[in-house]
Amino acid sequence: MKKILLICTGGTIASRKTDDGLTPQISAEDILSYVPEARRVCHIDAIQVCNIDSTNMTPEHWKLLVETVEANYEDYDGFVICHGTDTMAYTSAALSYMIRNSEKPIVITGAQKPIDMDTTDARTNLLDSIIYAADEESRDVVIVFDGNVIAGTRAKKMRAKSYNAFFSVNFPELAVMRDGKIIRYIPQPHFTEPVTFYKEVNDNVVVLKLIPGSRPEILEYLFKNYDCIIMESFGVGGIPESLLKEFYAQMKKWIQKGKLVVMATQVVNEGSNMEVYEVGHKVKKEFNLIEAYDMTFEATVTKIMLLLSLYHNDYRRIREEFYRTVNFDILYTAKPKAPEES
Repeated sequence: MKKILLICTGGTIASRKTDDGLTPQISAEDILSYVPEARRVCHIDAIQVCNIDSTNMTPEHWKLLVETVEANYEDYDGFVICHGTDTMAYTSAALSYMIRNSEKPIVITGAQKPIDMDTTDARTNLLDSIIYAADEESRDVVIVFDGNVIAGTRAKKMRAKSYNAFFSVNFPELAVMRDGKIIRYIPQPHFTEPVTFYKEVNDNVVVLKLIPGSRPEILEYLFKNYDCIIMESFGVGGIPESLLKEFYAQMKKWIQKGKLVVMATQVVNEGSNMEVYEVGHKVKKEFNLIEAYDMTFEATVTKIMLLLSLYHNDYRRIREEFYRTVNFDILYTAKPKAPEES
C-alpha cells in the first residue's frame, strides 16, 4: 500500500460554527477520522502546518507547504493538502511553480461545508483526493474537488457556495472521480528531470484592473512602488486612449530599471490576444510586452512572482521562462520568441 501524508492548513473543511461565524478549529487527525475508508486505500499520516481561513493565506504559507513536502518527500508516495477554497487556486498554481517535476502527486482539496456537518461535500472530496494520490499514474500538482481532477495551474473558483465550485479554465479536466474510481482523460507525462523545490517568491506585484474611465495618475504610483504590474484589460486586450500617454511615459522611464508589465484579460475563458485590435497591437509591439494569453489569472500572478525572485531584472530570461509551459499552464501556439535583448 502507498504511504500518503495529509497536510492540513485550515479552511472551511476544518471549521466549526462560533458566534462570529465559521472558524478553522478541527485538527488534522480529527479530519482524518471522518474518512475511515482511507485506511483501506493506503497508509496515511496527518500533519497540521497551520489552521487558518484561506483568506489569510500568504506566500509565506506557500513556502511552509513547500518546505513540508520537501522534508517528507522521500518518506511518502503522495501528498494531500486540505485548504480553504477562497485562495485554493492561487496555492495550487503557486505550488505548481514552486515544486517542479514531482513524480509524486500533490493533491489539493477542501470543501464548501465543514467536514463535521451531516450534509457536506468534505468527506467525498477528501476520500477522492486520497484515492487519487495513492494511484500509480498520478503525479504533479492537481486540485480534486466535486469529482473533478484539475491541473494546478488551470483551476478557478467560479461559484461561492455550490459544491461544484471549481472549473478548469481553457483546458479540460485531467480526470474525474466516479464511485471511488479514476477515469483519466489526459495522461500526466513522466518527468525526466529531478524534483526541484523553490521556496522564495517576489510578491512585489500589483494588479491594475481597468474600468471605463480609469485615471492615468495611478500609473506613476504603481510603476514607482511595484516590480511588476499585471494589467487586466478588456476583451482580448488593449489600453484605453486615456491611459496611453501616461503609460508610454512611465514605461520609457521604468523599463530600463527592470520594471515589468504583464497584460492579461478580465474575461475568464479563451484568453487574450493583443494583436487583434489597434488598441493593443501598437503598445505590445512598441514595448514587447509579456502577455498572459490563455493562462488563468492565478497562474499569471504566481508564475511571475517566482520568476521575479529567480531572475530579478533579467527581462529576457523572465519572458522566456514565462512562456515555458508548466503543468499545462499556457498552450497558446503562437507564443513569440524571447527577444535577443531586453
